[in-house]
Amino acid sequence: MIFKDRRDAGERLAEALEVYSDKGVIIFALPRGGVVLGVEIARKLHAPLDLVLTKKIGHPLCPEYAIAAVAEEGEPIRNESEVAEVDPVWFQQEVDRIRTELSRRRKEYLGEKPPRDVNGRTVIIVDDGIATGLTMFAAITEMQKRGAKSVVVAIPVTPSDTARKLESMGVELVSLRIESYYLGAVGAYYADFRQVTDGEVISLLKAVDS
Repeated sequence: MIFKDRRDAGERLAEALEVYSDKGVIIFALPRGGVVLGVEIARKLHAPLDLVLTKKIGHPLCPEYAIAAVAEEGEPIRNESEVAEVDPVWFQQEVDRIRTELSRRRKEYLGEKPPRDVNGRTVIIVDDGIATGLTMFAAITEMQKRGAKSVVVAIPVTPSDTARKLESMGVELVSLRIESYYLGAVGAYYADFRQVTDGEVISLLKAVDS
């Protein structure tokens, strides 16, 4: 399954999530790419859209290789065997640095608007793709700690092993396709996977909030 672009993927996911229309859910998108899908889903379900900000911690010798992920609150999600091999002082410095960056990004995207209260609510977390899943696991854990009644994860295409991990966390996975042989990169499932800019995120959020 190849999507034309993120908007196409968002429209298709919105149809798969139609059961949640007008049910009081809150949509949380992972920026940047997840916001494009989140806007389409929020409009279809007549639901508010917010952000959940997460960022991976890369290995010091190979920054693209994620060994943990940090959300705005709570403990980092770790690949314990990998984290055990790095300097704990360096690791904590990375956690602190990323938390500062996430706080800055929230203010850039949403100004002084506080995060929506999720206590007792159903939340739908949206992203444009997933591989190892560490950043999504961090987002889920944050929502659960903030008191969400239930968490739904909406992803266009999901590797089968990641799908099993998600379901083991007690969430509902809504995915248009679960792949036993994942192509290895999220962009492989899109004809157009150009980078989403911070400016586009801000414009999208303003459009759905108007």
